Amino acid sequence: MTTVLKLGGSVVTEKDRDETVDGPELDRAASAVAAARSGGGGDGSGGTGDAVDDLVIVHGGGSFGHPNAAGWGVTTEEGTRDADGVLAIHGAMTTLNKFVLRRLRDEGVPAVPVHPLSAAHRDADADLTLPTGQVRTLLDEGFVPVLHGDVIAHAGEGVTVLSGDEIVAELAGQLDAERVGVCSTVPGVLDADDEDSVDEASVIAEISSFDDVADVLGGSDATDVSGGMAGKVRELLALDVPASIFDLDALSAFLAGERPGTTIRGDEK
Repeated sequence: MTTVLKLGGSVVTEKDRDETVDGPELDRAASAVAAARSGGGGDGSGGTGDAVDDLVIVHGGGSFGHPNAAGWGVTTEEGTRDADGVLAIHGAMTTLNKFVLRRLRDEGVPAVPVHPLSAAHRDADADLTLPTGQVRTLLDEGFVPVLHGDVIAHAGEGVTVLSGDEIVAELAGQLDAERVGVCSTVPGVLDADDEDSVDEASVIAEISSFDDVADVLGGSDATDVSGGMAGKVRELLALDVPASIFDLDALSAFLAGERPGTTIRGDEK
C-alpha cells in the first residue's frame, strides 16, 4: 500500500521567523513516521497498526520557501528568469529539506531527497510534467523519498513555484496511492475563516465539492504563494482516492489507517 504524506510547511517551520525550523514539531512528526514504519503507535495519539511500508513524504516551504518566493515575485503562475532568484528559492527549500531528512534519519527512517527542480517542468500552457520513476524505484528499494515544494522550469516564464500540494496530487495519481494525507496546523478544514471565530469553529467532516466550502476558505495569516487551504482542497478534490487533512496530533492515527480530520472526496469517489 502506497501512502503519500504531506507535512505542511507551517507544521515544520516557525511561520513568524524566516528560515527557522520548528524543532519540537518536526521531531514529533519524524517520531510518528518512524513508529508507523515499525508498526507502532507514534506519539500515543493514534494507537498501533500494521507497518507503513511504501511511504512518500512531501513537505511544504513554510518560512523558508514562501518568503523567498514572495521576495522575488514568484508564484505558481508568475515566474522569474533571474538565476539569483532561482538559487535563493531553491536553496532555501533544499536547506529545509536537509533539516527534515536529518530528523527522519535520526529516527531511523531511510529518507532520501528528491528535488523537483531537477526533474519537473511546465509547458507554455502551464501543464505540469513530473517524472516519478525514480520515486517508484526508491520505494521498491526500501527508501522513503522526501520531496518538497520548489521552483521548476516553466516555458515562457523562466521558473515558477511547484507547490507541495501539486506534488502530492501528481504522486498520488502516478503511484496509484491508496492513502493520501495532508498534515496541517489545524485539525481539518474549519467551518469559519474569521480569525475571531476560529477557536469556536468546527472541523468539516467531509468535502465533496469546492463550492460547498468556498465561503470559508480564505487567505492565510502567513506568506503563502501556493494557494493556502483553498489550493489544498482543490488539488485533493481532483484525486481518484479520498484524502485527509488533519493536524500533527492526528498524524499517528492517519498513519495507522484512520481518517482523522476532514475527508476530501470528489463526487465520483
